[in-house]
Amino acid sequence: MNETTVVEYGEKALDRPVMVVGLPGIGLIGKLVAEHLIGELKAEKIMEIFSPQFPPQVNVNPDGTTKLVSNEVYAWNGDEKAADMLILVGDSQSVTNEGHYELAGIYLDIAEKFKARRIYTLGGYGTGKLIEVPHVLYATNKADIIDEVKSYGAIFNEGELSGGIIGASGLILGLGELRGIEAVCLMGETSGYLVDPKSAQAVLGVLSKAMNLTVDMKELEARAAEIEKIITKIKELEQQQQPGPKEFTAEDKYIV
Repeated sequence: MNETTVVEYGEKALDRPVMVVGLPGIGLIGKLVAEHLIGELKAEKIMEIFSPQFPPQVNVNPDGTTKLVSNEVYAWNGDEKAADMLILVGDSQSVTNEGHYELAGIYLDIAEKFKARRIYTLGGYGTGKLIEVPHVLYATNKADIIDEVKSYGAIFNEGELSGGIIGASGLILGLGELRGIEAVCLMGETSGYLVDPKSAQAVLGVLSKAMNLTVDMKELEARAAEIEKIITKIKELEQQQQPGPKEFTAEDKYIV
């Protein structure tokens, strides 16, 4: 494979959908939210993206079969309350700087093809310490929607995102602005130690308000409870004077 290939699986009619991007990153927060939405909404897979910019590997399924690393696009027809939706989820992000730009451009091509009204990119904000109640931070490429985004429960603390937003979640905002596509990044606070379904719950809560969606969160709640047990153990170790939490540099604080 010498170039990125987008495979389409039939046609899907959508009316100016909102695009949600949940790719792997710190805490796997975006990926958890996107996968949860796909399962709860029973969204339909309409595209698959294969690229030499992804890691050179296959994933091994539970039955021993293999599958080439890829990202996927799902579609869901909304109702009288919620808008139609495109959901981008997958196995990986690019392993090169050039690939990040190429793939972000392809994701925006897909958004333009379906005349997406807005894009929400999802991810984690690494703090290097355990978080009891994760907040959801935002960044946007359009100043006049800030008050709207805040009304959904997202916050912005000046200087906190000084390290920038690395990867697709950031580039989609920057490159989207050049194309006139409004985009918002929602980032759940997370320690950076573990997969973080608790922070994913917080991000999904904000996104659900933004999308006017009602989504069952029981599965995420159950996963969060399991992680809480691990966190409790970590705290016990810390109290026994084990090495403290990792200090994140400004550059490392948000990586997707």
